[in-house]
Amino acid sequence: MKKLVAVLAAALVPAAVVTPMAAAAPVDVLDSVNTFIGTQDEGNTFPGASAPFGMTQVSPIGSHYAGYQYTDTAIRGFGHFFLSGAGCWEQGGLVSTLPRTGTFDPGQPSTFDQTKYASPYTHDGEVGQPGYYKVHLTGYGGIDVETTATTRTGLERYTFDQSGPAHVFVNTGQANDKEPVSGSSVRIVDNRTVEGTVESQAFCGGKPYTTYFRTTFDKPFTSYGTWSPTGGTPGSRESAGGAGLRGAWLTFDNPGSVTASTAISYVDADGARRNLAAEGNRDFDRVKAATQRTWRQELSSVDITGGTSDKRTVFYTSLYHTLLQPLTGNDVDGRYRGFDNQVHRAVGWTYYQYFSLWDTYRSQNQLLALLRPGRAHDIAQSILAIHDQGGWLPRWAYANQETNTMTGDPVTPFLVDLWRFGALRGLEGQAYQALLQNSTQIPPASSPFQGRSGNESYQANGFVQYDPNFPKKGQDTDPNHGASATLEYALADCSLSIMARGLGKTKDAQALAAKGQNYRVLWDSTVTDRGFTGFPRPKVTGGDWFTPADGPYTPEGQDGFHEGTAWQYQWLTQQDIPGLVQRMGGQQATAARLDDFFAYSDLLADPAKTVREEWVTGPYNYYNQFRYNPNNEPDLHSPWMYALIGQPWKTSTVVRAAHTLFTNAPNGVTGNDDLGEMSAWYVFSALGLYPAVPGTGQFVLSAPEFAKAVVHLENGRSVVLKAGGADASQLQYVQGLRVNGVPSDRAYVSLEQLTRGSTLDFRLTTDAAKATWATGPGGAPPSPCG
Repeated sequence: MKKLVAVLAAALVPAAVVTPMAAAAPVDVLDSVNTFIGTQDEGNTFPGASAPFGMTQVSPIGSHYAGYQYTDTAIRGFGHFFLSGAGCWEQGGLVSTLPRTGTFDPGQPSTFDQTKYASPYTHDGEVGQPGYYKVHLTGYGGIDVETTATTRTGLERYTFDQSGPAHVFVNTGQANDKEPVSGSSVRIVDNRTVEGTVESQAFCGGKPYTTYFRTTFDKPFTSYGTWSPTGGTPGSRESAGGAGLRGAWLTFDNPGSVTASTAISYVDADGARRNLAAEGNRDFDRVKAATQRTWRQELSSVDITGGTSDKRTVFYTSLYHTLLQPLTGNDVDGRYRGFDNQVHRAVGWTYYQYFSLWDTYRSQNQLLALLRPGRAHDIAQSILAIHDQGGWLPRWAYANQETNTMTGDPVTPFLVDLWRFGALRGLEGQAYQALLQNSTQIPPASSPFQGRSGNESYQANGFVQYDPNFPKKGQDTDPNHGASATLEYALADCSLSIMARGLGKTKDAQALAAKGQNYRVLWDSTVTDRGFTGFPRPKVTGGDWFTPADGPYTPEGQDGFHEGTAWQYQWLTQQDIPGLVQRMGGQQATAARLDDFFAYSDLLADPAKTVREEWVTGPYNYYNQFRYNPNNEPDLHSPWMYALIGQPWKTSTVVRAAHTLFTNAPNGVTGNDDLGEMSAWYVFSALGLYPAVPGTGQFVLSAPEFAKAVVHLENGRSVVLKAGGADASQLQYVQGLRVNGVPSDRAYVSLEQLTRGSTLDFRLTTDAAKATWATGPGGAPPSPCG
């Protein structure tokens, strides 16, 4: 969601900076991660330190709403909460700390404005690795800052080039750019400790929420003071109030270096104290080593062989970004703040929070479930806890509130896939009842959740009406984007029908499968564009087709579709390929439409140029488009539509071309990374398999990017993907496949085949004429709701 286009890396920074880790094939997988990828052109990642799925992150703050961007010239501070790749403003950077030296005037309020006391820095020697970040501040006489993190704490080590007094500013009143802080407090506890609160705005216009923190230093400070909007007071131990400048400064006599440990909690001050006692106040290097060991274990769940150093870096950085979220939500004692704003306790499991479901239901969710089904079970249990405490299932859950951001029904395919992957064992009945409620009902007006706000029309008429003035409880509501919401509902209902059938609920399964075809209700066979006839078209209340006031309806317009057009959303019908093909005029006509959508002939001639000049057209440019948009989620699965209609070699063409957008550079993520979704898309597609149809457990295949990949599963078995001669620099196609030594003419494998442990041996060719593999009857997977 909320994408900006990526541009050529060479136009941004010198080549030597673009690939700071482009060395010979490294031995340590951590050396194949570049956390600066995605820190420019709205990738919105952060380069700082985090543990896998950590509650606390420590990363620099610059001039961007996501925190840091590579072209910034100054660092304002080091914050302790960040989202990776999200699209809206209000993205954290809470509890901003900055070391400095020299004198300052506490009487001037501007002295404590981080936009003014920010320090210049250099990219020379800057390091971004999993669990570790280092930068040299060139201001204040020169200061090295290193950061690392545990699950619930962040550590910074400040090493001063100059001798003499040094200060640390702890800023609670400011955070990332465009992150409103509506209230904060800070208190000097003793000569090593400060604690306080930050009340800040939740993501995408949500409600304010409170973060508690506690920071300790490994050395005592000898003097201190606090500031408020009117200026600073030396010797003051407390400052508290509403919006405005607020914080504390701490002065150390000739410290050489100082290490700070900060823990946060969403429960209370005791939570932050306990988190710090359990995970903080440790030697920096030992924490760094332990966290990097954990990262090494996580990243080594996939071993790849072959490819250039840059390609390995892109792959492992993508895997790294996928494993950052959702975030741990409970304190070390198991307590967490629920969606009823009460304190609950997770006993024997981890409560997770921050769910960007509209994005992550498409592939990030499945990648986590494949690699770590135990963690996926806790994720599912967390979603169900939201339902129990809040009364409804979420769409975009930020901390302990529903933001009602984005549209459709993403939680259904999200949870159904977790069921399909075995991550709902013991929770199947509870999950199914919550999903059925969500599918068929609407939350009461008093509920903060919107759920399927278009359900009244959808259940009665098979479509969500297009009504741009429909009231909403948050940023978005489904009737404002009625056509795309209808397609999202239908896809979700089809996935739920698979679960219903698996649970023996035959009657429900039949009804839900029928709703899975509701996209047909919006298919207007009279609409023609670019020589193709028949497109989804919004309907208004009463059932009439929507027609703009200023002219005829065009499938390239914005009306009725969320962050996309009818051209992109027409492919969000992967649950019913026979029905779609029939409406498009047959297999060849459907293929011709896909060819036009991807500019296929141009791709064959020059893949890299075509994707940048014909697919990626401009920042936030969702509308007036008829091409594939690789920057955003609605059509991410569409390359595999070729395989679903019997032309799998073209899937390989499109995927290879799309991979040119992922580079070892600050702008090397296409669009916002959306809490790991775009990165997960790359990981799956580079491996040569993709979960294109929710709920089915089917992985549709294409030419892998690496000669060999081994996916180590949690059950001790492995998936081995071999593709001798794989070369990401050219277009390649699958000529043949053996699964566990047996020839296969199917363009898909099942989840069960993978989890039992399998070897997929691809035979590749550069000659499309030889790529007849999986083009016959039975080559494509069956449609679950066809």
